[in-house]
Amino acid sequence: MRIAKLFGIISVLILSYLSASALFSPGFFPMHDDTQVARVFEMGRALKDGMFPVRWVSDLGYGFGYPIFNFYSPLSYYVGGFLNILGFDALFATKLMMGTGIILSGIFMYLLAKEFWGKLGGLISALFYVYAPYHAVQIYVRGDVGEFWAYSFIPLVFLGFYKIFKSSQNKTSNAWKWVAISALGLAGLILSHNLTAMMIAPFLLIMIAVLSFISYRNKNVLNAFFIILAAIFGLLLAAFYWLPALVEMKYTNVLSQIGGGADFRDHFVCVQQLWNSQWGFGGSTKGCIDGMSFKIGKLSIILSFAAFMLAIFILTKNKFNHFNDTYHYSDRAKIIFISFGGLIFSILLMLGISGPIWETIKPMEFFQYPWRFLILVSFFSSILAGSLVFSIQAITIKTKNLKTAWYLSGIIMVFFLMYFNLKLFKPQTISSRDSFHYTNEFSLRWTTSKISDEYMPKSFYKPQNEQEIISNKFYGQKKGFRVLNQEIKSNKIKAELVLPIDDKVTIKLSHFPSWNLYVNGKESPFTQVYDGYSLNLPKGEYVLEAKFEETLIEKLGNVLSLIGLFTLFIGIIYGLKTKDVAKKS
Repeated sequence: MRIAKLFGIISVLILSYLSASALFSPGFFPMHDDTQVARVFEMGRALKDGMFPVRWVSDLGYGFGYPIFNFYSPLSYYVGGFLNILGFDALFATKLMMGTGIILSGIFMYLLAKEFWGKLGGLISALFYVYAPYHAVQIYVRGDVGEFWAYSFIPLVFLGFYKIFKSSQNKTSNAWKWVAISALGLAGLILSHNLTAMMIAPFLLIMIAVLSFISYRNKNVLNAFFIILAAIFGLLLAAFYWLPALVEMKYTNVLSQIGGGADFRDHFVCVQQLWNSQWGFGGSTKGCIDGMSFKIGKLSIILSFAAFMLAIFILTKNKFNHFNDTYHYSDRAKIIFISFGGLIFSILLMLGISGPIWETIKPMEFFQYPWRFLILVSFFSSILAGSLVFSIQAITIKTKNLKTAWYLSGIIMVFFLMYFNLKLFKPQTISSRDSFHYTNEFSLRWTTSKISDEYMPKSFYKPQNEQEIISNKFYGQKKGFRVLNQEIKSNKIKAELVLPIDDKVTIKLSHFPSWNLYVNGKESPFTQVYDGYSLNLPKGEYVLEAKFEETLIEKLGNVLSLIGLFTLFIGIIYGLKTKDVAKKS
């Protein structure tokens, strides 16, 4: 019986494997953001050094280090980092991390779509979500791990809030379960990719407002309370990340990523590109000829419009009244219409016609590329694909071979989906590179650092060639300066120094307010210089130590997350006790 219940998820896992199978070929493949293995390695190293939450990495930033995980969504890298600690090399841990994000997208979409369209419709939606062309772009072209991890959490967030809404006042234990799932889904979305969370936020706020209002209007105040509470808990759980990311952004050069080559005005999509654009592994440029594809997928477009039209047809024909009454089709049709509206709106936001919206809503410039809304296009079109299978029941319900016709329609959809889209889930090339290629000192401090150095301070010195990357952390200006017993960790840099004469000592570190210097165990004042921190010391022997100590805002974020986690745990326990009392009574 349990296996029968898991049949849908097992089917998703089996049929989704081909989308991730290329990851597990020997070697690895190039991608736009070719920093993934290095980031997993640095996350694993920071965790081994005892830093949690991880905010700083020591080798990137040309060896000066920088606070990447204080700003760049860290969830997927925590997974990769812990796998690295467990003994997998950084490359294989990266592959497992990426594969996990891909598979989760199918599972979470199945669970959401199954609520509306049944197991077969849920399976269809899940496969269309996994094999969406833009999903392949995220994985094998752009290599944007954070974005496709967030992609996987989107269905879970909407599922959680929908299930809270469906819970009755008398089933608080069930409501608390879905409050927890909603909160974890929302936190997962934020921690996976902050820009995707921003993109989803307006849609989610509308859903929360509408469901809360309906619950309140139906005198189900408790459910309205739970819906709002789940959103609060989700924000609290992720507060250790998003609060410092917002407040401390001024200490880095991350805002330099807005404009320039990433100006949204240069990256609107042409209509014809949505129907068919040549598959490629290049970048996005101004105009209608790009190095990468922005196609939605012809099958997804056709099925989305077919689902919308069929829903209207069924609702307007009296001969389907019995089907409407039996399956509450009018309620399910609302999901179809909402999804179709979301699809059209998301498409419009990618086109130049939406320019005034982008110009008016200034935070949208953080998205950089309007084609990022293909995330939502893929989400809504996948929901619609699954709905079509459900709607076909209305057409075939009076036939003798109802299930045959129903399942046959699903098989045909899956066949054409795999036929057209499976070929997209392959890298351009695979090289025979091992983990050491990505994690040796030169690769970390130069090759990878050049790709992404926006988390360094605005005016900080950046090496102009590989000869300028730092080899030592401690430097003195006078002859005879010696460094003994040096200890380098992600959150601590320590050495014994011998100064034969008075000297100015410099520690090569990127500037960030979490760093404090200690001389012989006592906190010492220092001066920020162009390439680190310096202090003047008289001749003698010293133990000089730089410690990464969280700022007040970072500590506040941690406390808020712990409060959210503890309160949510108490709520779950309360819900379970309520359930036990209800059973006994």
